[in-house]
Amino acid sequence: MSTFDEYAAAVRQLSVQVREGERGAAAEAERRRRLHAGVAQVGQRLAAQGQRLDQLGEAIGLPPATAPAPDGPDAGTDPPGATAAVDPDADSDADPGVVLEEARRLVDEADLRTREVEALAARPELLPTWSPAARAVAVYVACAAAGVLLMLVLVVASGVGLVSGFTLGAWICAGLPVLSFAAGWLILGRWARPALATAEPPRFVPLGFVICVALVPTAYCASLLLVRFLR
Repeated sequence: MSTFDEYAAAVRQLSVQVREGERGAAAEAERRRRLHAGVAQVGQRLAAQGQRLDQLGEAIGLPPATAPAPDGPDAGTDPPGATAAVDPDADSDADPGVVLEEARRLVDEADLRTREVEALAARPELLPTWSPAARAVAVYVACAAAGVLLMLVLVVASGVGLVSGFTLGAWICAGLPVLSFAAGWLILGRWARPALATAEPPRFVPLGFVICVALVPTAYCASLLLVRFLR
């Protein structure tokens, strides 16, 4: 009877060990499944980041740096080294879960830096913190001010007989305003366009034309009044 009791106890102990082994194997399988899923997710995010960086590089004139996809039996596999640092089956002293979390942290940081670069690239080179309307007004006013300086030069030249009165009037009423407007229009098209813009920036043509056409003749009239007042 004692032999049977010992046999039954041994069977129960073996059954407990088998169940514990099954639970341990199931837990290990679940851990590996989660690690593999995490590695796949990190690989997908890295591929998306590579494509976005290629797009950003293309926008600023750089050739794509992403390696081309292989053809044949290796097609569709992850690029070399993409998952080596987080391979859950790799023989390493580091905990694969810790390595995977570190990889996720680095990917998150790369996403943050990419968004910062995109935000900077969405700003124009000229007066990036200004609104489009304020930027356009500043550009047209500056171009009109340059036209006023040229107008003063023509006025002085007319005073010494180098420029006739008809020529002076033509430049003041038509030539200088049109040149000022054209300069502002070109400047807004060249330096007010963000690097990642897919459409032309707003140039506020009616507003710019009114500013340039009104400012140059008004400055000429003001200069005449000033000269008469000083006399």
